[in-house]
Amino acid sequence: MNYLDALNKRYSVKKFDPEKSVSADALYHILEAARLSASSLGLQPYKIIIAQSADMKEKLIPAFYNPSQISTCSHLIAIVSKNDIESKYIGAYFTQISETRDVSLESLNPFRESISKHIDRLSTEQVITWADKQCYIVLGNLMFAAALENVDTCPMEGFKQDIIDEILDLDITKEKVAVTLALGYRSEEDDFQNLKKVRKPNEKLFKFI
Repeated sequence: MNYLDALNKRYSVKKFDPEKSVSADALYHILEAARLSASSLGLQPYKIIIAQSADMKEKLIPAFYNPSQISTCSHLIAIVSKNDIESKYIGAYFTQISETRDVSLESLNPFRESISKHIDRLSTEQVITWADKQCYIVLGNLMFAAALENVDTCPMEGFKQDIIDEILDLDITKEKVAVTLALGYRSEEDDFQNLKKVRKPNEKLFKFI
């Protein structure tokens, strides 16, 4: 599918068809787009949890203010952001660089020191804000990839933070759910699919200087 056609077709689904599931191949491609997503400093300060069992999705329903998508979607993705970037985490990242690119850890020391100094300058609140922004880059890639796979989505921020973190068994001193994304196929009963997409016209959105 042409990517502009895919984006024009995409909308935030209000009700999915519970009888339709996203295939393993399509899900793999969508998640691979998340794995390959751009990330500041390459640190990927997040992890991605995929709820696919009926039992887990049922457990998650009370965590959302509007549960219609959760009760009907094929998969629910939770992007979990880190609250802190520890020295150990940075060390593991550079070990991975060394192994992947077949270079010595010593040769990476200047880059590692630069990243460590940058992170150390940030307050806890700034780290959390920065990590959340990285999650939204991932979210955009997930939605775009899903559209190209002809899979429908609905991004959701309307959840109860304490409940969803508890259900997903997160250590809230280290991480939290930043945003979620439901995957599936639109229900014929969802009238929103018939509405024209409303977006700013080019002259109000773009400014060339």
